[in-house]
Amino acid sequence: MAASALPAAFAQAPGGDGSWRDVSVADYRAHLEGLDRLVAACQKQRSAEACDPAQVGPDDRVHWASGGATFEREVRYGWLRDLLRRAEKKDAAAAANRGSIQGTSQATKNRPASMDELLKQARQRLSEDWKQASDAPGSAQGHDSERKSLAAILARREYQRVSESSPRERFIEWLENWLDNLFSKLAEFGSRSPWIAFALRGLLLAVICLGLVWALVRIERRSRIRLVPETPAISGAPSAREWQLWLQDAQSMAAQGLWREAIHYLYWAAIARLESRRLWPADRARTPREYLRLLPAADPRRANLTTLTRSFERTWYGGREAGASDFKAALKQAAELGVE
Repeated sequence: MAASALPAAFAQAPGGDGSWRDVSVADYRAHLEGLDRLVAACQKQRSAEACDPAQVGPDDRVHWASGGATFEREVRYGWLRDLLRRAEKKDAAAAANRGSIQGTSQATKNRPASMDELLKQARQRLSEDWKQASDAPGSAQGHDSERKSLAAILARREYQRVSESSPRERFIEWLENWLDNLFSKLAEFGSRSPWIAFALRGLLLAVICLGLVWALVRIERRSRIRLVPETPAISGAPSAREWQLWLQDAQSMAAQGLWREAIHYLYWAAIARLESRRLWPADRARTPREYLRLLPAADPRRANLTTLTRSFERTWYGGREAGASDFKAALKQAAELGVE
């Protein structure tokens, strides 16, 4: 009875696990209908003849065309053949399992499904496959109409300025995802190893403290100007005359070839420049060596002022002849002190 319910094309096929048959969508639906009748007969009679797995027939290779393209889908029925083989035994295995676990509430909850339930589920699966096969040929046309409708919507004026994400936006999105993933992994790692969080906190506090100390030292070195109170200009002090005027005199002397006088004016331009920053109180009686001692040894300007002072003392007080190269070297040292 069940065998006669199958389409002729499948009834003539070998009993075959592992064999294939190329079919159309209509033949595939007919095969599913025949398989449904086969399972219904097996569920009703539960005999070896009604539940013979050979009646399932070969697996299907379904072909159909849509939109000018050809499609193919392979459908296997190994699951149904295995189910029918088990159905031939008339629930013997299921009854043995139920007997072995009888008497425990937990085992009752985990009782395997009966063969009737499995066959019912098989018929439901075949029915769902049949519905999908019925909808497949018309789905492409439905997609074509949906594409046309979507294209018409996107062609409207309000969507004209809509564009894809720029490379910059994609990079920012990737960076945000990467950072989120990184912090998630760090949080997960920290939850497994709590001491890591305390170590990182301690390290962060140490770095902050070192940064504050370094910043305070830099501020103290660069802000010595604030340690000297503002005083009115003292007549005769280097800063009583603007350092730019000292520099102009030095350049004027250099233009005349008077290198000794040029170095003299250049030195006092540097002193006036430093004194205008209030690195020390103005004093017209201070000597070059006393100016030099006013700068701390750690001050980065001390080396340049030392070199310039020695050049000035050799040429002005020592009577040594000066040349263009001496003035050029002194000009370089003065530029390091802010005279330029």
